[in-house]
Amino acid sequence: MKLQPDRIAAANVISGYTRHSVQIGEHTWHDSLVLPWQGDVTPWRDARFDTLSPLHFETLAALGPELVLFGSGSTLRFARPEWLRPLIERRIGIETMDTAAACRTYNLLVAEGRTVVAALLIEGA
Repeated sequence: MKLQPDRIAAANVISGYTRHSVQIGEHTWHDSLVLPWQGDVTPWRDARFDTLSPLHFETLAALGPELVLFGSGSTLRFARPEWLRPLIERRIGIETMDTAAACRTYNLLVAEGRTVVAALLIEGA
């Protein structure tokens, strides 16, 4: 799906996504990624649903957002409570949805000026 968000100064926005990729600006990502509202987009190292751990979510908490959107892949799967402890301890909100829904929601929240991080699992082709 192609997205055409309003341009937001210095904010990262998703310009398109498929089941196997996410496009941010001119770069297309084919592996899981961490997308903060501002700053560098980075790979979410070794992030597949079956390999997630609290360490993956510690990386997200360290960015200091008010909310994390967890895109769990092509199907809705919920993170284990122990994985979320780094976010809960810092009082950072977490919403879980499939990756496509997380992409759409992320752009809406960024357009509102929210400090949000999308942690997106992208499944291989």
